[in-house]
Amino acid sequence: MSSFVIEGGHRLSGSIEPQGAKNEALEVISAVLLTDEEVKISNVPEILDVKNLILLLEDIGVQVQRLEKGSFIFKADNLNEDYIDSEEFVRKCARLRGSVMVVGPLLARFGHAFFPKPGGDKIGRRRVDTHIQGMVNLGARLTYDQGLRAFYLDCRTSEGKQLKGSYMLLDEASVTGTANILMAAVLSEGTTTIYNAACEPYIQQLCRMLTAMGADIQGVGSNLLTVNGVERLHGVSHTILPDMIEVGSFIGMAAMNRSSITIKNVSYSNLGIIPECFRRLGIKLEQRGDDIFVPAQDSYEIESFLDGSILTVSDAPWPGLTPDLLSVMLVVATQCKGSVLIHQKMFESRLFFVDKLIDMGAQIILCDPHRAVVIGHDHRITLKGGTMLSPDIRAGIALLIAAMSAKGTSVISNIEQIDRGYEDIDLRLNALGACIKRLD
Repeated sequence: MSSFVIEGGHRLSGSIEPQGAKNEALEVISAVLLTDEEVKISNVPEILDVKNLILLLEDIGVQVQRLEKGSFIFKADNLNEDYIDSEEFVRKCARLRGSVMVVGPLLARFGHAFFPKPGGDKIGRRRVDTHIQGMVNLGARLTYDQGLRAFYLDCRTSEGKQLKGSYMLLDEASVTGTANILMAAVLSEGTTTIYNAACEPYIQQLCRMLTAMGADIQGVGSNLLTVNGVERLHGVSHTILPDMIEVGSFIGMAAMNRSSITIKNVSYSNLGIIPECFRRLGIKLEQRGDDIFVPAQDSYEIESFLDGSILTVSDAPWPGLTPDLLSVMLVVATQCKGSVLIHQKMFESRLFFVDKLIDMGAQIILCDPHRAVVIGHDHRITLKGGTMLSPDIRAGIALLIAAMSAKGTSVISNIEQIDRGYEDIDLRLNALGACIKRLD
């Protein structure tokens, strides 16, 4: 188990550029299975989850050519259909959260696919009902393989694979569920209408990529998508957006360390409410073209609501605040002036990392698995270094931010979790003036 040793208290300066978006990468890389022609994808984050997905595609038979850092060509013209029904494939999928995204493309391409219970972060219940019900709505038959502990979807008939478009109202605006259903629907017969669809920028990007491949998708950017199925898709070149979670992490990092940094090429128009949420915590931001400049602040004061009540920061489907940034915002609030209620609605285990922050000297009341009240120190009391373990990707980066601002030395173990979502984060932050050492 690798670890980071962090010497806290170093001010940061300079500029940093976010990596490509992990969540988009997992979707668009899975979409290469929908065509037998070459697909070029640029700005790919070479992080652990993405690398593992690419290895999984290679196991299926996808030819992968790495042109340069972050740039790949995929060609899925000679896939091993027998392998996708094998126990080895199902076991590998069960260990990789991103593998859920290959189900829709495989079902559309071959007419059958296993759907194992996915792995990934241990942050609470992560339902797959939306994915599976969407496939059933398109005509797939559902069974359960007790031996493999996996669902099996099959739409094959005597006439071949037979996915048929239909109207569906999703039970939740699931990002991965919407993406999976979209990728199955584009090669289905007839028209599919998806209401209560997720409309995050990453879903919009997937829609644009599929449209460029020859798909017919209407309503992109809204929660009502209409997909007219086509017989085949062709190759395309696609560039992944910057990762909004990294952008938010860097904003929080600058504030906690009372440092001035510039975040380059953030695709500001796709950040939604994120900049405003940090402003409500009292953090000053300046948009400079497509960059964000975060000036050094000795103090940042949390706004109250207009009636004087305590500010609540909560996650919500797009265009609300992404749940992936709540851990960072909670850490930032520990040194604000004022108090804030952090309400994590989606995952019931994601706030359990706050006990590590309390040990470091933060004033946090964990009300229940979903809500925590943070009383800010206003930098009058500095967090102290500690020894901790990263429970998931987002808690891991939040703990790293806390350790960078703390007095003394901290050790964070299980940093493989951080590596799953942040590429070379220690090297990139050290270039800004941080002092982080990786021990393998």
